[in-house]
Amino acid sequence: MSDTAAAGPGLWDRDPQRYWTGFTEAVVAGGIDSPALVLDSAALEHNVADLLRRAGGVPIRLASKSLRVRSVIADLVARPGFAGVLAYDLDEARWLATRSGITDVLMGYPTVRTTALANFLADEIATSRVTLLVDSTEHLDAIDAVTGAQARPSVRVAIDIDASLRLFGGRVHIGVRRSPVHDREGALALARHIVDRPGFDLVGVMSYEAQVAGVGDDVPGKAMKNHAVGAMQRLSMTEIRRRRGRIVAALHQIAPLEIVNAGGTGSLEQTARDSSVTDIAAGSGVFGGHLFDTYHHFRPAPALAFGLDVVRIPAPGYVTCAGGGWIASGPPAADRLPRPVWPADLRYVGTEAAGEVQTPLHGPGTAGLSIGDRVWFRHTKSGEVCERSPQVVKIARDADGTARVEEAVPTYRGEGKCFL
Repeated sequence: MSDTAAAGPGLWDRDPQRYWTGFTEAVVAGGIDSPALVLDSAALEHNVADLLRRAGGVPIRLASKSLRVRSVIADLVARPGFAGVLAYDLDEARWLATRSGITDVLMGYPTVRTTALANFLADEIATSRVTLLVDSTEHLDAIDAVTGAQARPSVRVAIDIDASLRLFGGRVHIGVRRSPVHDREGALALARHIVDRPGFDLVGVMSYEAQVAGVGDDVPGKAMKNHAVGAMQRLSMTEIRRRRGRIVAALHQIAPLEIVNAGGTGSLEQTARDSSVTDIAAGSGVFGGHLFDTYHHFRPAPALAFGLDVVRIPAPGYVTCAGGGWIASGPPAADRLPRPVWPADLRYVGTEAAGEVQTPLHGPGTAGLSIGDRVWFRHTKSGEVCERSPQVVKIARDADGTARVEEAVPTYRGEGKCFL
């Protein structure tokens, strides 16, 4: 019986105590010190299978920002149902294309960093495998300013189409602030400039409907807000499918697009309904950060967690862990904090929360804790936590559910990489 089958989908739900104590058993037996960043292989495989199911046959492009473990990225990209990587930094994209041999890397963001561009433009393998993202002619100017078209290979580029929902003539903007290219006319103008300009090949389009992919619609205690979010998301997906389809159809008359990327972990089903899309970005759903606990249509397994040591018992009902201030990016709020998940019933101290060097906790879950015990936390997002550890310890489970260390693999940081 395989480790995945032995653990079985849903162990984290059916028997949380067995699931989380398995993390502790594995790292203690393996001599892994805290802070320990641990990945349950069975939960990972559950999440991967669920992402593929939700994508409905549309290939998934792995969002590397949400993973930041090169061995995991390379493993998944090689599997059926996956198609390339969506990278967040040009140096990272070049590294993945050359070091890991990934032949299809799409940049998720523009870059104007001259050193990164110079290294990229001098690398014929990277320029053949990496597609840069642009949303203005100034991005093309920045590339040419580093190395002119006559002195470099032709650069593959994709246009970033703004997928936000604009209402009332643009007076209401729902979504993230990304590309200024929103309508068909703007996209066509930029596309014509690209195809007429020496040294550039227009090969793709990207658009990210963040207001659907990254916003939960099943937040506990927020019934009215959830209803409003759901209605907004349905309206937004109807609008972007129509608008994106028209833009892509028009662009195909100018250049043979290879890539039409869209969506994210939270919007897989909806984005898969867009016939103009060739692949859907997803990454966070692989590791299952707690941000995605607030979606009604899917719930990833908590595959990745980090364990901290209890180093103080300052008073009855309180324990203090070493470290823990691994806060997620985004608007400062409680949902950016790591979530203590085991032992159950642990809460932050309101005046301190998660601290850089110590994190006090209180609540009924402290009753059985002693100095030296482990407390397990889930990060809000998926990839960001990997910036805090040089390695991820992968654990597998035997037929009786006993967890053991399978291997330790380096994160980006463990390979000496710090991209952003």
